[in-house]
Amino acid sequence: MRPRSAPSLIDSFNYALEGVIHVLRTQRNLRIHFAVAVGVLVAAVAVGVSRLELIALLLAISFVLIAEMLNSAIEQAIDVATTSFDPLAKLAKDIAAGAVLIATVNAVAIGYLVFSGKAGETGLRVLDRVRDAPVDLTLIALVVTILIVIATKALTGRGTPLRGGLPSGHAAIAFACWVSATYFVGDSQHRFLVSTLALIMAVLVAQTRVEAGVHSALEVTYGGLLGALVALVLFQLFS
Repeated sequence: MRPRSAPSLIDSFNYALEGVIHVLRTQRNLRIHFAVAVGVLVAAVAVGVSRLELIALLLAISFVLIAEMLNSAIEQAIDVATTSFDPLAKLAKDIAAGAVLIATVNAVAIGYLVFSGKAGETGLRVLDRVRDAPVDLTLIALVVTILIVIATKALTGRGTPLRGGLPSGHAAIAFACWVSATYFVGDSQHRFLVSTLALIMAVLVAQTRVEAGVHSALEVTYGGLLGALVALVLFQLFS
C-alpha cells in the first residue's frame, strides 16, 4: 500500500478556505462578526484612520474571528468525543466561549479608542443639530409618527396596552432615556461617551423585547422613534 502523500500547498489553502466557509455557513455568531468586521473596516476608510490605528483594528478583528473559529472547532470536537452530558465537556465549551468574549471586549475597546476622536466630533455635531432643530419640525415629526402608530394599530389589531402590539412601550421609554441622558450631560467632554452608552442600552432593551417574542422588530422601531421624539419635544420646549 502506497503511503499517502502530503497535501500540496494549494490543497492546504483549499482545506483552510473550506474550514472558513463551513464555519460561516453553520455558525451565526461568526457571520455576525464578519459583518461587523466589514462595517468597521469601511468606517475606518471613511473617517481616515492612521496606519497604526488600522493595524490595531485588524489585529482586534483577527483575534475575534480566530477565537470564534477555535470555539466552534472545540465545540464540534467535544460533540464528536462524547454523546452524554459531561461536566468537563461543558467546562471546556464555557472556557472557549469565554475566550471569544474576552477577544470581543478587547475589540470593542480598541474600536472605541480609534473611532471616538473622529466619530465623536461628527456625532456631537449631529447631536447639536438635533438639539437646535426647530420645535415645529420636531412637533410635526412627532404628530406624523403618532398618526402612523395609530393607523398601524387600527390595521393590525394586535397586542394589549401593556404587552405586545405596536408600539413597544419598553423601547419607547429606553430611547426617551437615551435622549434625556444626552441632554442632561450638556456640553461635557464625556457627552459622546454617555450618549453612546445610553443608546447601546436602549438598543439592548429593544432587542430583548424582540428575542422574547413580545414584539416584532417593526414594533420596537416605532416605539424607539416615538420615545426619542417625545423626549426631544419636551426638552426643546422646557430646557
